[in-house]
Amino acid sequence: MKQIADAVSCAYQRRLSQERRIHQSGAALVIALFLLVVFSLLGTSAAQLALQGEKAARGDRDRQIALRSAEAALRDAEIDIEHSPDAMRSRSHIFSRNAALGFPRENESRCNAGQDNVYLGLCSLSVAGKPPWQLVNFSDRQSTSMHSVPYGHFTGRKLATGKASLPCMLPRYVIERIVVRALGEDAGKPAYVYRVTAIGFGVRESTQVVLQSVYRKGEA
Repeated sequence: MKQIADAVSCAYQRRLSQERRIHQSGAALVIALFLLVVFSLLGTSAAQLALQGEKAARGDRDRQIALRSAEAALRDAEIDIEHSPDAMRSRSHIFSRNAALGFPRENESRCNAGQDNVYLGLCSLSVAGKPPWQLVNFSDRQSTSMHSVPYGHFTGRKLATGKASLPCMLPRYVIERIVVRALGEDAGKPAYVYRVTAIGFGVRESTQVVLQSVYRKGEA
């Protein structure tokens, strides 16, 4: 009888040991799966953060390219007004502190159009409503309908575009004539300054920076 009891006890102990091992194996599998899910989520989050950081860096770089492009357009417009180095393209003679040659009449809210028009991009100053530079399609590159001046059009200056980290297209500008009179000046003899609105593009056309400056030609 004792031998039978010992055999039964041994069998029972083996069964308990087997069940314990099965339970431990199941618990280990659950823990392993849980850790795998946690590590996967951490990896996914890290990848998303890295992609967002790269996207933000690209966006900032693109904006800086557009900003430098707009600054170049402002400078080109000032050279256009003051003294263009390209005698064949120059129209600097039409800008004067005491003349208004080529500009639309005041409050017409428009800018001259046409690539072959020497008065391209010259705008009237709107007294009411939106200023004309807000109505110009600076992305229009059609020779007959464009209202803004591409970089170098009247100065002969060059600017590389469309490659690597360069602007996708040339920056552009328009020029408004503003009447200024000092206190006590003769109202019949107006003087003029020019407000330049320039737009620069980044590597993507959707990245745009607009800058403005007021320029007075240096002449008596």
